[in-house]
Amino acid sequence: MITDGLMLLGVLMALACLLIVLEKNSGWKVFKYVPGMVFMYLGCALLNTIGVFGNDEAVRAPASDLSKVLLPAMIFLFLFECDLRKIWRLGPKLLMTFAVTVVSIFTGMVLVYFLFQSVLQDESWKALSSLLASWTGGSANMVAVQGILEAPDNIFGYALITDTTMYSLWLMVLFSSVGLASRFNRFTKADTSHLDLTDVIEEDDERPITASSLAVTVFGSLFVAIVAKWVGDHLPELGDVVNATTWTILIVSVLGLVVAVTPLSRTAGARQVGSLMLYMVIGNIASGSDFSAITQAPLYLLVGGLVLLFHALIMIGYAKLTKTDLFTIAVASASNVGGLASAPAVAGSFSQQLIPVGVLFALLGSFLGTFVGLAGAQVMGAF
Repeated sequence: MITDGLMLLGVLMALACLLIVLEKNSGWKVFKYVPGMVFMYLGCALLNTIGVFGNDEAVRAPASDLSKVLLPAMIFLFLFECDLRKIWRLGPKLLMTFAVTVVSIFTGMVLVYFLFQSVLQDESWKALSSLLASWTGGSANMVAVQGILEAPDNIFGYALITDTTMYSLWLMVLFSSVGLASRFNRFTKADTSHLDLTDVIEEDDERPITASSLAVTVFGSLFVAIVAKWVGDHLPELGDVVNATTWTILIVSVLGLVVAVTPLSRTAGARQVGSLMLYMVIGNIASGSDFSAITQAPLYLLVGGLVLLFHALIMIGYAKLTKTDLFTIAVASASNVGGLASAPAVAGSFSQQLIPVGVLFALLGSFLGTFVGLAGAQVMGAF
C-alpha cells in the first residue's frame, strides 16, 4: 500500500505519461474507440480498489491540492480557442440548432432523473449533473462540475462509465447517419444555404511549440488559476452550488474568453498542456473510486441511453418543423455529447469543408458546459 502522498502523486504522473505516449505513438486501435483518459480513470480506480492507494487524508493531500489548481488552469487553456466573434458569425440557424440540442439534453436528463430518482443513490444528481456538463461541452466540464458539487467518487465513476459507453455508441449512430443524409433532408425539406460559410471561417496556421509558448501556457495558466482560486475563496457562497470553486471556474472562464479575442490565444501548446492537466485531474478523482459497487453502473447506463433517446426524438421533430438538414443536427449533437474530439470528425464525414463548423460548435459547448451542468444541479438537487 502507498502511504506517501508524493509517491501516490508520482504514480498518477507515471500512469498518465504511459497512457499519453501509448495513445499518441503506439498505433493501437483500441484508442480510436476508448480515449486514453478513460484508461487513466479505470487504471487508477482499479489500483485503489485492490488497496494500492492508502485512504489516509495525508496520502491524498498532494494530489488533491494539485488538482485544485490544475482544474481552473486547464479550463483557462481550453478556452483560448473559443472566440465568440467567430461563433456568433455562424448565423441564427446554426446557433438555434445548437441551442435546441443543449435544451433537449438538459430536459432529457432532468426528466429521466425524476423518473429514476427513487432507485438511484441520494447524491446521484451530482454525478448526473457532471454527465450533463460533459454532454454539453466535454470531459473538462464534467470534472469541473464534479469538483464544484463534490460528487462522491464512486457515483462519479458510474457517470464516467456512462459517458464513455453512450458516447461511443452515439458516435457510431452519427457516423452511420451520413448515408441517410439525402433521404433525411428530403423528409425535412431542408434548406442548406446556411452552410455556405466561406466568409465566416478562417483557417488558423499551426505554430510550433517553443520554450516561450510552454512558459506562457504552463506558468501563465497556473498563475491565473492560483489568483482566481484566491479571489474565489474570498467571495461569498450563494446557496449549495455557488461556492469558492464555482467563483474560481467563473473567473478563469471569463478570462479565457477575454484571451480568446487577443493575439495571446494563438500561443502554441495551450490545448496540449490542457490535455495533460486533464489526465492528472481525472487520475486524482479516480484514485478515490472503488469498483466494488460497480453493480450500480447498468442503471446509470440505462439513464444515459434514455436521455440520448429523448434528445434524438426532439432533434428529429425540430428538424422537421424548421426544415433543418441532417449535417447541422448531427454536428450539433456530436459537439455536445462528444466535444472537440469528435465534432470535427462527424462534420468531416459529411464534408471536409465544414469541419470548422464542428470545431466552433464544440468550442461553444466547452464554454457553456460547466454552467449548464450547474443549472441542472440546481433543478435536480431541488427534487
